[in-house]
Amino acid sequence: MSTITYFQFHVALLVPALLVLSAISSVRRRAGSSDVRPSGVVVVSVVALAYTIPWDNYLIEVGVWRYGTGAVAVRIWNAPLEEYLFILIQPILVALWLHYLKRPPKAGSESLSVTRRARIAGAAAGLGIGGVGLGLLARPATLYLGAILAWAGPVLALQWGFGWPYLWRRRRTLAIGVGAPTAYLWAADWLALRYGIWELAPAYTTGWNLAGLPVEEATFFAVTNLFVVQGLLLYAWVLDGRRRPSPTEKG
Repeated sequence: MSTITYFQFHVALLVPALLVLSAISSVRRRAGSSDVRPSGVVVVSVVALAYTIPWDNYLIEVGVWRYGTGAVAVRIWNAPLEEYLFILIQPILVALWLHYLKRPPKAGSESLSVTRRARIAGAAAGLGIGGVGLGLLARPATLYLGAILAWAGPVLALQWGFGWPYLWRRRRTLAIGVGAPTAYLWAADWLALRYGIWELAPAYTTGWNLAGLPVEEATFFAVTNLFVVQGLLLYAWVLDGRRRPSPTEKG
């Protein structure tokens, strides 16, 4: 039985983080440029909901994880309302952190040009990860890990195929943008598991842990935060590229 509810989890851990990041981002970024566009946050959040909801509900139906008795208020389909809120809050949380980070002066002036070979290589890398995930689905003990990687593959293929060279040039921002929110959500997830808000089925998990956190959960938050940061960086890159004046306009 859960000792705290999923809603209390939001109030205790996610809402304060949103408020703090909103405050510091507003103060520290007033005078500088940012990689975050409000329209980009909307697009990424809507895509996150649309892409995650069917996958999430399927895994709940299969029994990969379940929620503690009394932990959730109401369910929509198989998932609780609080789960949908989490899916919506996570990209906003990550976007606020990315907005806080300093943007390199030349980041908005980079060409949108990417070679065909580079696009194919990026897409192949993402699909390769998805292929590994599909292979892991064959065994119950690796089903959850496989489901994460198989689900992540198409998104990574799309993002890397579209602009991995730009993401590589922005690797420092990417690493910091993904790293800090991931560490925070790892800690939050560890607490949620400890207090019984949700629990994973041993039959569908490897039993491997990273500092006490199941490797599947660690992978999930790392991958989803990577989706968000890459999506926001690429979105800003495209907008900047389209707004950049041509040589004739400059002259």
